[in-house]
Amino acid sequence: MEKLVKLLKQNARLTNEQLGTMLGISAGEVAAQIEKLENDGIIYGYTVIIDEEKFNKDTVTAIMEIKVTPKSKYGYSDIAKTIARFSEVESVRLMSGDYDLAVTVKCANIREIGAFVAERLSPIDGVLSISTHFVIGRYKELGEEFVTDIDERGLASP
Repeated sequence: MEKLVKLLKQNARLTNEQLGTMLGISAGEVAAQIEKLENDGIIYGYTVIIDEEKFNKDTVTAIMEIKVTPKSKYGYSDIAKTIARFSEVESVRLMSGDYDLAVTVKCANIREIGAFVAERLSPIDGVLSISTHFVIGRYKELGEEFVTDIDERGLASP
């Protein structure tokens, strides 16, 4: 199954027949293995990597470092689940180091990110501090490299 997962990570659009040929098994066996991986919660879903610069130039992505006070009995889970429910949130990760949660958020503009922080994140019980970093370019996402024309030298003021 490890080879199957690796192939799906490289290209989830391959058919069961194509995967079967690559793995030396039948398309039916591939379908059964994929179903098992999905039922066991190993495969959560399938997604597309979008170049936001080309598709929707106005989208702003921010990565937030959040310090929290863990809740008794639940640790970080309750706060992380609360944050994950917001539609703007793409990912929530528990981190080691200086902050507790790393949250990736996408909004239409910087103003919306500011409102999200002020009106949705800050009021959550247990949130101590939020440090917001704006993504100004991407070079690699989910294993895929982006061809980019970003000239970082023009992003800093003289």
